[in-house]
Amino acid sequence: MNMPTTLKGACHCGAIQFTVAAAPDSVTRCTCSLCHKRGALWAYYTPDQFTLTTARDRVSTYQFGHYVVQHHHCSVCGSGAYFESPHWEDGKPDFASMKIGVNAWLLEDFDPLSVELLRVDGKNDW
Repeated sequence: MNMPTTLKGACHCGAIQFTVAAAPDSVTRCTCSLCHKRGALWAYYTPDQFTLTTARDRVSTYQFGHYVVQHHHCSVCGSGAYFESPHWEDGKPDFASMKIGVNAWLLEDFDPLSVELLRVDGKNDW
């Protein structure tokens, strides 16, 4: 399947729009309480591979637990769009190495079920 180099993504109502550098090779299903209830499949990018193309004021942020990860959702329709997180080493955040997790269901012209599905046991590992 030929995929465009840059993919666009948007929440349900379009108030949050973004681009990512490329289609992911895999998506991740996390079983933590938030991801489970949100139903997201996550595609991971470095901050320079992700661009928010709409106003930041349409984005609401939720934090829980250790308050390190910023979970972003649309302030209009409520769609869980992306999160910003440091990479974790031995249970500690590495703020010098950040990542963006994009809800792959929001990517245009991309089927998250067409790539490898990985699983993170966030329910039991965190």
